[in-house]
Amino acid sequence: MTHANDNNSASGDLLLGADKIAAWLGITRRQAYRLAYGGQLPTFKLGGTVAARKSSLSAWLAAREAA
Repeated sequence: MTHANDNNSASGDLLLGADKIAAWLGITRRQAYRLAYGGQLPTFKLGGTVAARKSSLSAWLAAREAA
């Protein structure tokens, strides 16, 4: 069974875990945690796991580039 937001889905928008977020942004896992828990990245918690949407991260990056 697959879901539309499954990490294995080619069109999935959900990144589950700091490793996935870091890989997508091209930063280290530690940097991802630091930005997420510092309130700088648009992330949220799913249970005990940090998560983010690719679309939210893209918008965040675009805003940072424009600033």
